[in-house]
Amino acid sequence: MPDNLAYWIGLNLGFQEKFPTLQKIIRSFRPISEVFHASLPALKALGIGDDDARGLTSGALLDRAQREMENLAKLGYGAVCQDDQSYPAYLREIHDPPVVLYYVGDVERLTQPMVAVVGARKPSAYGVAVAEKLASDLAARGVVVVSGLARGIDSTAHWGALSKGRTAAVVGAGLDKVYPRENRKLFAKIAEKGVVVSEYPLKSPPLAHHFPLRNRIISGLALAAVVVEAAQKSGTLITARMALEQNREVLAVPGNITSELSRGTHWLLKSGAKLVESWEDVVDELPAPWNLELKGTGQEEAGPPPTLSAEEQKIYELLSSDGSRHVDELVVEAGLSVSEVLALLLSLELKDLVSQRPGQHYQRKI
Repeated sequence: MPDNLAYWIGLNLGFQEKFPTLQKIIRSFRPISEVFHASLPALKALGIGDDDARGLTSGALLDRAQREMENLAKLGYGAVCQDDQSYPAYLREIHDPPVVLYYVGDVERLTQPMVAVVGARKPSAYGVAVAEKLASDLAARGVVVVSGLARGIDSTAHWGALSKGRTAAVVGAGLDKVYPRENRKLFAKIAEKGVVVSEYPLKSPPLAHHFPLRNRIISGLALAAVVVEAAQKSGTLITARMALEQNREVLAVPGNITSELSRGTHWLLKSGAKLVESWEDVVDELPAPWNLELKGTGQEEAGPPPTLSAEEQKIYELLSSDGSRHVDELVVEAGLSVSEVLALLLSLELKDLVSQRPGQHYQRKI
């Protein structure tokens, strides 16, 4: 006889894109295995079509589920269903929780306090610096930073969290279909030090309509959602709306009033979202006991700032946290050779004062 997880995976395989029918089945059959032993008339009475009903009663879906579980095991992946104790408690509370979560990494991370950090796919240098700093500071205090593995703020938040702690990624395709492909290295790092989850079976492509659905999982896993840069009409605001519908705290980072990327965040602030300047602002809004516990964890009071040579200080002062500068600009303004400037920048990076951005651009860390 198949184990309980196989029944849930079978349902997920057969009804992933038929959510109303899936909800009817879950409400009507407990234990969930009973649906696979129901009569055709009983299934049709629920509005299940002929082909779907035959798939349930013939055992075809269970056969597919067994193969799916074997393929997951070969890849070192796992899955949890709504009946499992390890299924995330906060996610179980939302209106439409996924019936199955496929995962790679440490599934126990999903039981720890989580905060979503999301934002624009083409952020400004300021947005990148803020997201990286915020995610790093939260992760250093035991918060698991959750985001969507997308370009821009999502990826930056993941990398920032990995620098000091743990992160979770929710993806809109099967775990064997990393999207965007440029984030394969990030995917592997999160799988090693955190967890990547999806509600979609293996081989599921990254279809456009998967991503708005994915957003409900990002917000559903989290105690709060922080938005760092978003246009007035953007997918990021879908996540914020879903967080509100799920009774989660929504917070936003203010930005430049002339930037289109500030329209969404400022609209959220005008609508009552909490303004975020630091990790403390986020933790203050978390429910008890997390808000009290997290304030007492993480890094102790910072030590003295690193000592800089005169040349390091010169380069550091030419940089800003609000934007990045190309190495050629620094060479001209510092009056030094390219090799000298690059050596100084590397030294500043090692002292955790400067970040390198794509295309030999550099920026002060906040």
